Amino acid sequence: MVRITRVYTGTGDEGETSLVDGSRRSKSDPRLEAVGTCDELNALFGMCLMEIRRIPPHSDGGSSSTIKRVQSISNQALPRIQNELFDLGAELACPPSQLPEGMVVLNDNQCSVLLEEMDAWLEQLEPLTSFILPSGQSPESVIHLARTVTRRLERRVLHLLETEGEGAVRPLTLVYLNRLSDWLFVFGRWVCSCLGNEEALWKPLGHRGPESGIASLVRKQSESDKDFKQI
Repeated sequence: MVRITRVYTGTGDEGETSLVDGSRRSKSDPRLEAVGTCDELNALFGMCLMEIRRIPPHSDGGSSSTIKRVQSISNQALPRIQNELFDLGAELACPPSQLPEGMVVLNDNQCSVLLEEMDAWLEQLEPLTSFILPSGQSPESVIHLARTVTRRLERRVLHLLETEGEGAVRPLTLVYLNRLSDWLFVFGRWVCSCLGNEEALWKPLGHRGPESGIASLVRKQSESDKDFKQI
């Protein structure tokens, strides 16, 4: 097990840090950008879990039994993925050829589990008739944010490949991130459905009608405030 007795080292004061293999890199290095984005995504999973755990157990958040179902599933799935992201971050902190001997990394099993879980949720969801706007109640909106950061991590990994060349990361890394982004999309839909919330569907520009803006509404509200003060 890891034993940490002190967090600060002072070795990064000049903007460099060490990779797993001991080599030094700038903290703005593409590899460190990928590692940092992976850490950011992990933190967002923690926020997702927090928001789901704090759903009030009454009608405002759906029936009590349904809320418990969402919380039970989330309490098992989200910490598991947080651990996988920590594994991924450690792997990204070093070229694959320099990984420590005996280090266990993600494999096809983790990707397969994500697919199985998506299929199970999709069996309970109605097919989409439009794209979804990234909004909704607190749990769904944070899940959408985690999905977009997953895509950003995927782009960071691709940039790392383009910078360091083939062999900079294992191919399975991109497969896992692609699956995880889809997983978050389906998970968010499932949470929304379980809680009885409405999905915000995208309306194409040609179907939205003329755009008048909200300027007139703002002025009407201001006039109403003035009238109220005169009473």
